[in-house]
Amino acid sequence: MLKSGNGKADTGGNDSSASRKTNGVNKGQVQESSVEDVLAELNQLVGLEAVKHLVKELRAFIDIQQQRQQMHLRTEPLVMHMIFRGNPGTGKTTVARIIGQLFKEMNVLPKGHSIEVERADLVGEYIGHTAQRTKEQVKKALGGILFIDEAYSLARGGEKDFGKEAIDVLVKAMEDHKDDFILILAGYRDEMDWFLLTNPGLRSRFPIHIDFPDYTVDELLGISDLMLEKREYSLTPGAKVELRKLVNNKLIYGHEHSGNARLVRNIIEKAIRRQAVRLVNHHNLGRKELMRITPEDLREAVKNDS
Repeated sequence: MLKSGNGKADTGGNDSSASRKTNGVNKGQVQESSVEDVLAELNQLVGLEAVKHLVKELRAFIDIQQQRQQMHLRTEPLVMHMIFRGNPGTGKTTVARIIGQLFKEMNVLPKGHSIEVERADLVGEYIGHTAQRTKEQVKKALGGILFIDEAYSLARGGEKDFGKEAIDVLVKAMEDHKDDFILILAGYRDEMDWFLLTNPGLRSRFPIHIDFPDYTVDELLGISDLMLEKREYSLTPGAKVELRKLVNNKLIYGHEHSGNARLVRNIIEKAIRRQAVRLVNHHNLGRKELMRITPEDLREAVKNDS
């Protein structure tokens, strides 16, 4: 994966800052600007401080290894396969996409795109079918990232399950295409720890483990602010108090995986629909009325939640 800093960046795959800023700027400046743009996107995410720190560490490591290569010094191998551990809705897929973009800009991956799959996309219905399907997904991911969510499900069926065949194909692909793609396996923390124990050769192939903690109340409210701003809605002062109360209650009394971005996204989207019902028969609505979410909108949004 380690390429000379003089190599040309592939402009295929996802659109990037590098492909948009070529006039009047030398290539070194373009690349650095693009890396900073990607890191800025990462920094805009709410929370995930440990994740951000590790990504910056990886960026620094890759950069120094590339400089050492240019000076004909020995370099450390760039084995970048990763394990993401955390509950659903804690940012794992988003971070995988950002890492793909970052590694493209740093000439680690030629494309940097992300192929996101789960067990159903890999496991077939008869002998040989799984290998075929898994190889097809690996082929799609070449030049970028293959992201497998709930990867532990591949090992749950035991020795006779076709999921084991998918694991074997993935392990072989990591050897055959070791410089051509990055494999990221994601899932719940405990289940992923168990999964790595099912195959003695797996843990050593994934040197990077990143934990994604559940969001705090304040972080979830920060995420809701970004969602509302993007959609051009706003909470009244009373609605801000109501949302904090709702989120706090969900975290205390909800299920063990309540602390994720899907919680506030669902509340906000339902509240927007409830606002529409409240306003639909009103006439001559102004800009503020169309943007404003009230406490009642939020209460109606969660009224029938179990």
